[in-house]
Amino acid sequence: MILGAVTYEFEVTSPISPARLFKALVFEADKLFPKAAPHAIKSVELEGDGGPGPSSRSTLLKHKVEGQDQDNLSYSYRVIEGGSLGEKLEKISFENKLVAAAAGEGTLVKSLMKFFTVADSTFTEDEIKEQIKRMDGVYKAVESYLLANPHVCN
Repeated sequence: MILGAVTYEFEVTSPISPARLFKALVFEADKLFPKAAPHAIKSVELEGDGGPGPSSRSTLLKHKVEGQDQDNLSYSYRVIEGGSLGEKLEKISFENKLVAAAAGEGTLVKSLMKFFTVADSTFTEDEIKEQIKRMDGVYKAVESYLLANPHVCN
């Protein structure tokens, strides 16, 4: 069990190019996510000054993009409302970097997740794996949508 804060690193690969995947995940998320993963995301609302910084909200979850660096294909965001937050977690933050896969085709997504528990709450390794599984399901849906629609996010 985890008490306080924990950092968890993981990597996933995608056949989508880094620049295209970055565009989909950061700049086109408000249009793309509800189409690609309607089972998980009903809508995405933009907040702020209209610049980069989409926030996605379903009935139970709200994300806020904290920053993005298009030149280095990196972005960070945090869960600020809903989902696992409340009883056990104060917040979850994510830092993602997209790099060309070793074979030269596709992307290696390097992610760093930080889970911050509420007071004396605990968060188990299995709960972390469940978070990753849900997130991976949405990413795989976006990936499938991009593969089926090669004109999107080019």
